[in-house]
Amino acid sequence: MVKKDKANGEYSAKDISVLEGLEPVRKRPGMYIGTTGIDGLHHLIWEIFDNSRDEAMGGFADTVEVALLPGNRIRVVDNGRGIPVDIHKQTKVSALETIMTTLHAGGKFGGDGYKISGGLHGVGASVVNALSIYTRVDIHKDGDVYMQEYSQGKQKAKVKKIAKTKNGGTIIMFEPDAEIFKEIKFNYNTVLKHLREQAYLVKGMRVTVFDAREYAGEINLDNTFYIKDLGLDLPSSTFYFEGGLLSLVKFYNAYQKPVHKNIFYTEKVINDNGESVEIALQYVDDISSRVVTFANNIPTIEGGMHLTGFKSTLTRTLNAYARKNGLLKEKDENFTGDDVLEGLTAVISVKLPDVQFEGQTKAKLGSVEARGMVETVFGEDFAFFLEENPNEARSIINKVNLALRARKAARAAKDSVIRKGALEGMTLPGKLADCAAGTSPEDSELFIVEGDSAGGSAKQGRDRRTQAILPLRGKILNVERARLDKMLGSQEIKNLVIALGTAIGDTFEIEKLRYHKVIIATDADVDGAHIMTLLLTLFYRYFKEVIEGGYLYVAKPPLYKITHNRKDVYVYSDEERDEYLKKNKLGGVFVEDDEDSNLMTPDSLEEINDETEEGEVKTETKKSSKVSIQRYKGLGEMNPEELYETTMDAEKRVLKRIFIEDAQKADHTFDILMGALVAPRKSFIQSNAKYAEIDVNA
Repeated sequence: MVKKDKANGEYSAKDISVLEGLEPVRKRPGMYIGTTGIDGLHHLIWEIFDNSRDEAMGGFADTVEVALLPGNRIRVVDNGRGIPVDIHKQTKVSALETIMTTLHAGGKFGGDGYKISGGLHGVGASVVNALSIYTRVDIHKDGDVYMQEYSQGKQKAKVKKIAKTKNGGTIIMFEPDAEIFKEIKFNYNTVLKHLREQAYLVKGMRVTVFDAREYAGEINLDNTFYIKDLGLDLPSSTFYFEGGLLSLVKFYNAYQKPVHKNIFYTEKVINDNGESVEIALQYVDDISSRVVTFANNIPTIEGGMHLTGFKSTLTRTLNAYARKNGLLKEKDENFTGDDVLEGLTAVISVKLPDVQFEGQTKAKLGSVEARGMVETVFGEDFAFFLEENPNEARSIINKVNLALRARKAARAAKDSVIRKGALEGMTLPGKLADCAAGTSPEDSELFIVEGDSAGGSAKQGRDRRTQAILPLRGKILNVERARLDKMLGSQEIKNLVIALGTAIGDTFEIEKLRYHKVIIATDADVDGAHIMTLLLTLFYRYFKEVIEGGYLYVAKPPLYKITHNRKDVYVYSDEERDEYLKKNKLGGVFVEDDEDSNLMTPDSLEEINDETEEGEVKTETKKSSKVSIQRYKGLGEMNPEELYETTMDAEKRVLKRIFIEDAQKADHTFDILMGALVAPRKSFIQSNAKYAEIDVNA
């Protein structure tokens, strides 16, 4: 029975905390930007940029400049109307200060400031200010420049007039607070990707991005509106698109083979309130879909009502057209939602004056009216497109029909695999050495190893209670362009599906995953890298939830074993090897033995003269103790004890967890590297060859 402690259980008004101003933001930043990690850090840029973009959406601006500056500072400029600086009658201070220091203050709650905008909570600029150690705002308005500085959300002085100007617009510069963000490292490519997308969404808006973080000279921002006017030699990109979403679909499909040439495109303003729908789509010769949605130009990565309306209308329209034109017979079953999505690239953008998102990070659209808007506009215009373009329509229907037939074949193959596993009591493939019975998934690990040789050593060296071993024979099928029925015809993949226990396709259940660590362990050579890439492709395309759940890892076995003074030391790179030799005065550079390239003896370790700019520095080499260096060319070369100690022992091993940082970029990269088109792959290899780590000893 619970005993009440009256003495220590007092609860009164003095226990209630009232957070004033922007204190709630600093106390619980995750409520406002989602996370204080890298995603949240970049979200600060998006919040400020969104205000500039809203000016462009309203027709008040046409140029936005974003600069990454030294000292972790970000500078965003637009040539819009400029934030008001006159006194706000409710707060009795400047409207600028009100916007920057007060939650839920802004020009997007009504009135004539903005008809359509992405900021509906009025917290964007103030949240960025609260989470920054330094913020400065310069307003160019009515011929004058007004400035105010802040720290951690509090103004340092009143708004003051500092100069005359011929420009109009807003400049906001901020530096994230290290107390809030433990790692402050902006990714230039992440910024480019997001702002490129935004430029596609607002026709006629020019967006320029500068990366000045490594600039050695002085950047004089006094009396400077655009950094581009300084004429500095900086990495930069400029985006400007007249085609809107049609151009964006072309960009997404740059490395794909289109099923139909003409891209479907519609844009319609529904009423005087500014409500509108814009959609572009094209089918490509692929088995994956790419459907991207926006609401008021905010990426809605979790979808929402507009996506629901799009999917239902797409399925209904294609079924109706196929029935009407005899492309689906009476006895044929209808296309499903999965059938019509296969190979589809689509972008859906809606704009509403009173848009409702779920949460400040705006990942999902909750406005119910968006579904009806999309169904009406898309339903009418897509049906008209199919009727007016019969050849395009037939190509689309044939593509969807192929998906339907493949789904049936895949269902049969999948059921066969699942049924086989069930009939055998999920007795797992013969080559699988499973964990001890009764071990929970949380404590279980599955090592996917390359070849029977490594499999044999791993089976002998493993901890049988928690570690399972599944050897693969050769290279598995490249599943990037393989349908499920063909994929499940591969014995190696079939074994893996049964071993994981999750099933596959529409019957996939992550809750049934038998191992909460799935570890890919391949050799450190070209073939091993290829096998790892094929496995990563398989997991990304068919077991993505395993990656998203944090269950997929890659083992990093050592490259060398150094034996010195009867002690074995394992190192994982040439640099580590050389560092160990120098530290122990065994020679500063690795010298290969001609007779046996895997084993180094004292005779192979010569005295090394390291040349520097100052002259020659002699490195002493010990000859008194025996040293041998063994290079591992494969896991199969290790005996069971070595393999366990270096690759399987939880106390000593090195594992890399696989995660999806950018799903669109990952999808794009898999398309290039694992797809059917040779030219994009060749171009990618040529462009990135300088980053390759070539192992001349392999």
